[in-house]
Amino acid sequence: MTDLVACLSSGEKSWGHVARLIKEQDWKNIFLITNEFGKSNFKAEKKVEFVVVDFQKPVFELIEDIKKGLRGKISDLEVALNIVSGSGKEHMAILSALLKLGVGVRLMAVTKEGIREL
Repeated sequence: MTDLVACLSSGEKSWGHVARLIKEQDWKNIFLITNEFGKSNFKAEKKVEFVVVDFQKPVFELIEDIKKGLRGKISDLEVALNIVSGSGKEHMAILSALLKLGVGVRLMAVTKEGIREL
């Protein structure tokens, strides 16, 4: 099983996609990069770990906060990554943090055929 890292931004319309991704696949660990609003309001059917950040911070500070939140917790050399939720700045920060931690990524999405790697 692979760890899942997903962006869970303020736009709640994309939360259904993230919820299905969590529900329909077995993941070793699930890390949701979100803010306080996301942590307080997102309800997952499985155990998740929230990495709470301030998306309003400059991108370099955001990268460091994400790295700090994930350091030592990822169980393998690569993760499944979903960035359907969020903005380009948030996506760049998450991707940069993962690469700086030395982790490879596989982009994953929910499709009509189920969970698929892109």
